[in-house]
Amino acid sequence: MHTAATSSTYDPQRPVNLPKSLGILRRGLGDPTIRLSATEAWLAFATPQGDATLHMFKPSINGVARFDAWGPGARWAIEYAPELLGSQDDWARFDEPDFFATLPELVQRQRRDHRDMVLPRTHRIFEHAAGAVLEQRVTGIEANHAWRWLIRHHGRTAPGPAPEGLRLFPRPEQIASLKRWDWQSARVEDQRAQTLSRLAFAASRLEWWAAFELGEKKPQASGAGTLEAALLAMPGIGPWTVAETLQRSHGSPDHISVGDYHLAGFVGQMLTGRRVKDSTMLELLSPFAPQRQRVIRLLLLSGQKKQSFGPRYAPLDHRGR
Repeated sequence: MHTAATSSTYDPQRPVNLPKSLGILRRGLGDPTIRLSATEAWLAFATPQGDATLHMFKPSINGVARFDAWGPGARWAIEYAPELLGSQDDWARFDEPDFFATLPELVQRQRRDHRDMVLPRTHRIFEHAAGAVLEQRVTGIEANHAWRWLIRHHGRTAPGPAPEGLRLFPRPEQIASLKRWDWQSARVEDQRAQTLSRLAFAASRLEWWAAFELGEKKPQASGAGTLEAALLAMPGIGPWTVAETLQRSHGSPDHISVGDYHLAGFVGQMLTGRRVKDSTMLELLSPFAPQRQRVIRLLLLSGQKKQSFGPRYAPLDHRGR
């Protein structure tokens, strides 16, 4: 028997398209942690108060959203659910005439065509950082396989009347306890496995920093430091992983995934008609700080892809290593 849902409603007072806005949270079409359509979303995730399933129903592009949540973390999930629909995502500076006029014509057109895209903020660090680590230096096929395997074999069933197969990513202590043969079955080599283990041991500290930065907690002691600095201090985590994490956890409007295999070439092709390297991409985007991630997200909504040359990168099999 399912416990009663914790429920609320929220009016974004602006158009919000669920797939455009929440698609960044999905790691492949078979991601067990999320179900996403034009009118509703189901998400399963851990909160500081326990596991939660969140159902979000938004019947029309300008309609009021209804939230229902189940599990020990239901109240936490409901409290921060509006941030998934952009309650803390402010496009005012981006849309100011003096700034908007400096944007490339393509970006201006994309903004006019996609005003229903917002940057969601989840307040969650561990699962986003873990997902980014799984994507380091491998194909999307490999990364998505590892993500699904870990969830299906070491995750938990989502609480409440969730869709069949909806599950949560493993807890940090579960990731920290995985054996070599588990990582081999997930097709994760030693370097990424070790980084994930370090991330799991540091998870509570990282989550505290996130809660502090996002206004959930007050500092317990004085001293300099940021979540970004704490992440970068960990071996195996660099600017790309940090950006991929903060784009989701904080809804960062500026962090760029420098070092991405495709991004610089894509941005260069869209803005100049030719592929470029990271350094040139940063030069092209520098006039738009601190709104650079907004520019990239709008470009990605164009549906265009970077031109491909040469053979595809072949997936590696780590099971026999």
